[in-house]
Amino acid sequence: MMAARLTMRLVSAALAGAIMTASAAAETKSKRPQQTPAPAPIAQQPAQPAKGAEPDLAYSAFQRGQYVTAFREALRRVEEKGDVKGMTLLGELYADGLGVPQDDKKAEAWYKLAIDRGDREAMFALAMFRMTGRAGSRDREDAARLLTSAAKLGHAVAAYNLALLYLEGQLFPQDFLRAAELFRVAAYAGSAEAQYALATMYKEGRGVPKDLREAARLLGAAALANNVDAEVEYGIALFNGAGIPKNETAAASYLRKAARKGSAIAQNRLAFMYASGRGIPANPVQAIRWHLIAKASGNNDQFLDDYMRKAKPEDRTTGEEAAKPWIALLAPAATASTTARP
Repeated sequence: MMAARLTMRLVSAALAGAIMTASAAAETKSKRPQQTPAPAPIAQQPAQPAKGAEPDLAYSAFQRGQYVTAFREALRRVEEKGDVKGMTLLGELYADGLGVPQDDKKAEAWYKLAIDRGDREAMFALAMFRMTGRAGSRDREDAARLLTSAAKLGHAVAAYNLALLYLEGQLFPQDFLRAAELFRVAAYAGSAEAQYALATMYKEGRGVPKDLREAARLLGAAALANNVDAEVEYGIALFNGAGIPKNETAAASYLRKAARKGSAIAQNRLAFMYASGRGIPANPVQAIRWHLIAKASGNNDQFLDDYMRKAKPEDRTTGEEAAKPWIALLAPAATASTTARP
């Protein structure tokens, strides 16, 4: 079931032409108990700058938001040295209208020049143009060709997106083995989304032998990179001792983190842990609070409904009040989602 849900979610993203990006560690990691097993991150080979290389003033300016300067510096490097990275950066600036008027045709032209010189970033960028129909009609076959080329050169997100196409089974024959291979390339390049996807395949034995230990290892790496789905599944694995030593206290830490990010599954599991006192001290107010928040997102639980009904009236009232601010934030999002449909 988990693999089916993952496949459907990923396929939907691919069909929509979604651009998947590597997860960024956006929030400070909370302190964990000493007994918490710290999953090892996937090893990555750090990029080494070439000795004596000219400082990349164009990219530095781009990073600082100085787009006009970035454009001028990139153009200078292209004119003086035929710099391929400068070509790709010019494509990015035209694609997003940064420092210059937005122009998909000019972006495409710069990407093509960079692709002719073997730049994987330009290959991926133009693949996304082809997937979504920018600078012309949609061309998924050409997008797949470009993704394949970029993936062969080690582009993690290209490998991930190409794996989605093999899961989808429309442009290519459905091939779980090939999808797993591509997810592995992206996972070891540091893509948390790919780490989570590959973990799911190991958990279900699809495209790879079933291996709960490897699934847990990959989930732990993705959870360290703040992938919410991985935080949920890693927390559940710790709670159940699936592929990793059982540790309910550590499970609570990961589930709490995911619950605060809005995962209804994590909110439901956290409510159960507060209700039962497993992994964290029993707290009826917090159990009721998180149960109501999860329920507002569509994750109902008969056990917790019964627990709430039997709770002391003052605990029930306090839990309901604590849940109200969260539920109030959910309501506008649900309304917007409904009104946005054609």
